[in-house]
Amino acid sequence: MEVKWLEDFLALAQTLNFSKAAEERHVTQSAFSRRIRQLEAWVGTSLIDRATYPSRLTDAGERFVPIAEQTLQGLYQARRNLQHEEGDNARTITFTALHTLSFTFFPDWLNDLNAKLGPIVSHMRPDSGSMEENLNSLIDGDSDFLLTYQNPHVPMLLGLQFEHHRLGAETIIPVSAPDENGQPRHRIAPGFAHVSYQKISFFGQLIAGAMADRLPVENRVHVGSMSVGLKGMVMAGWGLSWIPESLVATELSDGRLVRAAEPDWDIDVEIRLYRSRENRRPIVKRTWNVLTSA
Repeated sequence: MEVKWLEDFLALAQTLNFSKAAEERHVTQSAFSRRIRQLEAWVGTSLIDRATYPSRLTDAGERFVPIAEQTLQGLYQARRNLQHEEGDNARTITFTALHTLSFTFFPDWLNDLNAKLGPIVSHMRPDSGSMEENLNSLIDGDSDFLLTYQNPHVPMLLGLQFEHHRLGAETIIPVSAPDENGQPRHRIAPGFAHVSYQKISFFGQLIAGAMADRLPVENRVHVGSMSVGLKGMVMAGWGLSWIPESLVATELSDGRLVRAAEPDWDIDVEIRLYRSRENRRPIVKRTWNVLTSA
């Protein structure tokens, strides 16, 4: 058995096309086909029905897909874990975090964590802007932890091997630039100018789920994925948007931004940290024990 055979098989299971799968795997089609046959010989049965066009998986092939996925995921995670057990890597923790949390909540929280754990090295993966991709970074083992907001309107599609710990809470509030009288320049009313989030982002899903039945017809003037970018558009007077309160606290206090609606338009969210129980790196276990024993 070779790892590349499993990778080849999963590429073929996705495309059901030998030439496309071979191109994705950067090998010739003849070499790719030979490796698939070697895998079938090792398994002891046919995984691909070559009598049809396009090709399709046999019943055995269908059953083998999750086995191949779990095997590769386990091998990749084991490799990452072993690589992280030496030198500075043994103290390194990799996070995926929503962009807002990475600079409003994370720095002070990490100070507290560092004081309890001893010196650690944090590595922050960039927020892709897509909630699905952020979740996949945890599922695929590219991150030790996922730091995110959570609200029932945004489902967390994670298996039972994942668990979370509540770190705090936040309120997402509608804000606007003020007019000359200090009143909101934009209000929630039919046709209001909306500085909105991409649908694939956490806040895009949150606003759609929590406010869809209440929002009047909007005029979308800008769409983005990062709260800090939308905050800048709101301050420039483009429209109103829902922004985490911690991100606009200074601007609200000095009058550069004002609330655009009553508090019943606010959305409460939790701040959560997620991890996989299958991640057995010692530093990850120590971190989780410190958090959950507090």
